[in-house]
Amino acid sequence: MSTVAQVRSYSRPAVRALIVAQFAAIGAFLAVLLLYLGRMATAGVGPAEMLTGAYDPKDVLSFGLHAVVGMLYVVGAVLGLPLAVAAVAVVAREREALPRVTRALLLTGAVGGLLLLVVRFTPPLLDMHSWWMD
Repeated sequence: MSTVAQVRSYSRPAVRALIVAQFAAIGAFLAVLLLYLGRMATAGVGPAEMLTGAYDPKDVLSFGLHAVVGMLYVVGAVLGLPLAVAAVAVVAREREALPRVTRALLLTGAVGGLLLLVVRFTPPLLDMHSWWMD
């Protein structure tokens, strides 16, 4: 009987896709937040005025870019928790096989995704969500 631990090889493309999905969702949320704050600052209005319909988010971005950011924004809200759970599971299962940078990226994406999931449903950002989902 061997005392050498067998290290399984993890799927690099799958881990890479998980990291990209996490950071794409985080990036989309941050893009919407920056667009929201930027639009309020340039128009000189507050959150209540942003919901009137006069400051449509589709006016800020071109249609194609708006569709991509909008889809990633929604996917981040829906898949934030499953992506975080998957990332933590991969790190726990493949601890020795994963490089340190990959582990750090997976855990950073998991914590960031969960944090943004909680922040997304706070009262100030519910206005942003309503503005974006117009």
